[in-house]
Amino acid sequence: MKLRLLALWAAFLTVHVLVAWLGWVYPSQPMGDVHLVYEPWSRAALSGEGVVGVTESWVYPQLALAPMMLTQLFAWPLTGLVGPAAAYLIGWAILVTLLDALGFAVLLARGGAASRRAAGWFWTVAILLLGPIAMYRIDAVTVPLAVIGGCWLVRRPAVATALLTVGAWIKIWPGALVLAAIITARTRMRMLLSAVAVTAGVVVMLLLLGAEGRLLGFLTEQTGRGLQVEAVAATGFLWAALFGAASIEYSFEILTFQIVAPGADAASAALTPIMVVMVLALTALGALKAVRGARFPRLMPPLALALVVTLIVANKVGSPQFQTWLIAPVILWILFDRARSVTPALLVLLLCALTCLVYPLTYDALLQAELLPVLVLTARNLTLILLLVVALRALLRVPTGNIRTAP
Repeated sequence: MKLRLLALWAAFLTVHVLVAWLGWVYPSQPMGDVHLVYEPWSRAALSGEGVVGVTESWVYPQLALAPMMLTQLFAWPLTGLVGPAAAYLIGWAILVTLLDALGFAVLLARGGAASRRAAGWFWTVAILLLGPIAMYRIDAVTVPLAVIGGCWLVRRPAVATALLTVGAWIKIWPGALVLAAIITARTRMRMLLSAVAVTAGVVVMLLLLGAEGRLLGFLTEQTGRGLQVEAVAATGFLWAALFGAASIEYSFEILTFQIVAPGADAASAALTPIMVVMVLALTALGALKAVRGARFPRLMPPLALALVVTLIVANKVGSPQFQTWLIAPVILWILFDRARSVTPALLVLLLCALTCLVYPLTYDALLQAELLPVLVLTARNLTLILLLVVALRALLRVPTGNIRTAP
């Protein structure tokens, strides 16, 4: 048993070192966001020049600035040796590795049961297949928080929900896990109070800092975005671009590549309402199953995964780091219902591999609407839809009864 755990730990840490290094050698600057935007944002906040999310509207929830600022602490000793940009990149890789190691330790606690080891191997392979984007984005910070929160849902529901809520104030997606847990668990009131308390604390802190009208800027800043090239809804427009009927242009306002074509703006505008409807429908279905006595271990994983996949499929943004969101729900599925987790786990690993092939490996060719990357991205987006169908099918097949096992 100890040898198995040691081998798993060795693989996990080796993959982090390898993936961190690949960020330096892969094309298309997969580390770009870290040193081009995270570092200036954090430096400005520390020097008193302005705090994103407080003195100006920001695309991220305000707690996302905390890990960006913390990275400066790791980078400071290295600045004189490798320069500020490289030092910050190394500091970011160290921070993500330490957070992942903490999440991994919680995951493998209690003797490293077979389901936990399987989840650990899944996490390790997912990072390897996804590549540098699994580490060099703010989303990477939320993954270990979600894993720890998921592992503690049964024994420490209030603490688990607090962690997940903190994660949602860094990047919104962990809120889907909070919603799924509150719907499916008998301790939902404790969870709800915990989530409300954390949110109230964050809001009060931000108001005291002077955020006021910028409190929900991470929501309002997204409303004017166009259809990003990698979004699922952009797939058809990409094929149109292949034949010259659409184009791909860079938006200097939001620093991303978007589709320019007849109907693209209408498709982008329709996606948010569609997402809201889908989330409400899944919430109603999960609540109906819970009321009818569905067991927590069967109900929570497919509901959580379906909600998270919906946030990706119905999103006008299709950033590659979104695939990291899928890691935690599948880990929970492996822990709670291992026998039925194989198909979603394999699909997520396939999604990680396809995403890395798109970004960063063939991204430059994708921006030229060349056939190979368009084919790969189409396969990735179709796999996302398939994963949603698999999660929804599992959710619909969750049995109901009078006896429930819940945290």
